[in-house]
Amino acid sequence: MSGLVKAKKYDWKDSNLALFGSDTEKNVKKEAAAGEKAWEGAGEKPGVEIWRIVKFKVVTDWPKEDHGKFFDGDSYIILNTYKDKESDELLYDVHFWIGKHSTQDEYGTAAYKTVELDTLLNDKPIQHREVQNHESELFKSYFKELQTLDGGADSGFRRVGPKEYKPRLLKVNDEGRNKVRITEVTYCKESITPDNVYIIDNGLEIVQINGASCDKDEKFAAVQHIQKLKSERGGNVKTETKEGGYGGLPSGVPDTEEPGDEDFEPTIKKISDASGHLQITDTSGFSKSVLDSKDVFVVDNGKECFVWVGNGASVDERRKGMEYAHNYLMKTNHPLVPVSVVKEGQKCPKFDALF
Repeated sequence: MSGLVKAKKYDWKDSNLALFGSDTEKNVKKEAAAGEKAWEGAGEKPGVEIWRIVKFKVVTDWPKEDHGKFFDGDSYIILNTYKDKESDELLYDVHFWIGKHSTQDEYGTAAYKTVELDTLLNDKPIQHREVQNHESELFKSYFKELQTLDGGADSGFRRVGPKEYKPRLLKVNDEGRNKVRITEVTYCKESITPDNVYIIDNGLEIVQINGASCDKDEKFAAVQHIQKLKSERGGNVKTETKEGGYGGLPSGVPDTEEPGDEDFEPTIKKISDASGHLQITDTSGFSKSVLDSKDVFVVDNGKECFVWVGNGASVDERRKGMEYAHNYLMKTNHPLVPVSVVKEGQKCPKFDALF
């Protein structure tokens, strides 16, 4: 199993998101996109499709039963195809999801290939950047259960026998609206808090730990997930439930949450080359009237960030929009928020709801 889990932790200062919208991407022709075997049949009917990035390539082996399960050492592309309620026209949201231990090569390729898929679908999709543990509500809405696990997909349970399975500690969170998030946390007793439910998964032995003040819906979600695990493993699994706590874990250092910016004021930044060189400047007021078709704007409400691309924006403004948005976010206290690229005239209810 050694070597399958990537040792490099994701560092946003190393981000290669300049690839997103660069000259290289803008020169990708539709014919080249059509030559990508992974895109065969993509977006032809409503539903969610998922691809994993492996060694600069898009891999199509992500099975339907694993939709909603992501490994933090990998990057993925997710396409949601749906019909316009008024016209039955097919519309799209395409996301690239970046695990916190994904390599720069992988998430750079994911960004590049997302643009390629957008090109293939005639620039109709709304493009989104998703960061592990900071996903948009739209992204989370695709899955009843969202599960993030350590390592790469090749280290998943199906690739090893139950006796060789790496023990995991899973945290169960009820996110409302019948949505559950299951996150792998550090395998130590310090990770367990009284307000959550946890699952110790040792392969052939599974223990559910119900914190003293946990939510009843989280208990139920944990039971359902354990039943799913048992089914995947042929039912030959011993299970038990502990109330209030459990002393069978080693000591260690628990994961820490990224700090937020509670006092953030919504803002709009303009990206323009009208002065003769590209620059990002402040605007006055958080209003849709600020947006001008001749430029590109970064619209940030502190929880989600949008790159709004005017129809008359220059090539340089268009290709630098995501990069400038990324650099701007790195200077804030919320650099991991979801980012979406919205082209003028596109239907994007969550963008319109900002104003």
